[in-house]
Amino acid sequence: MTIEITEVTRRFGRTEAVAGVDLRAGPGVLGLLGPNGAGKTSLLRMMATVIEPTSGRLRLLGRDPGVHGERRELRRRLGYLPQSLGYYPGFTVVEFVEYFALLKEMPAARVPRAVAVAVERVGLGEKAKAKLRTLSGGMLRRVGIAQAIVNDPELLLLDEPTAGLDPEQRVAFRALLRDIGTRATVVVSTHLVEDVGAACGAVALMDRGKVVFHGTPDELAAQGDDRGVGDAPLERGYTAVLAQVRS
Repeated sequence: MTIEITEVTRRFGRTEAVAGVDLRAGPGVLGLLGPNGAGKTSLLRMMATVIEPTSGRLRLLGRDPGVHGERRELRRRLGYLPQSLGYYPGFTVVEFVEYFALLKEMPAARVPRAVAVAVERVGLGEKAKAKLRTLSGGMLRRVGIAQAIVNDPELLLLDEPTAGLDPEQRVAFRALLRDIGTRATVVVSTHLVEDVGAACGAVALMDRGKVVFHGTPDELAAQGDDRGVGDAPLERGYTAVLAQVRS
């Protein structure tokens, strides 16, 4: 099992952003779905080893991120795209992705080829030498995805990855996710139900810091009222589960 999360909490002062989450996931694409403020980003940041849990237990790729040596190894084997990725405007696309490859301690001989492949996979081959300050928001998001996949990670964590992408780019991105999910574990945090339906084999729905549903997209859709009008079945299931746990 790639991800083993047991009774994990995370507090920020008096605010409990993650409230006793249990979650297991193996290879494939898991959609971490929920409204804004549900705790998705905090949970993803703990999986990315950016912050530590207040309590509970995390094991990722069979390693304990609370142990320094194991945390360092994990960082070499995972990829992470945060909601807001800082960047140096004067870097080119290639320089930026190369920078992250080196941070992940990739062997120097592998870096040029790995960078070129990652840039091509997100459709930015023609912009490889462009300065980041010249790129649109959607292109910058794709550069962020490229840095996350440059090391061919075993665990890929993406926070709102389709923000800023146009519809055609979102379709291409979903295909990329499905491809990566055939050999790695991918967790995609999003509030967009359609992204989950199109790319994910499993979904964990969060609300108020808790996982309130974990199953397949079809199982989530089945939670909805078939007599509902206007929304897709998955959207109805999402709405029905939230309404039930909040009642």
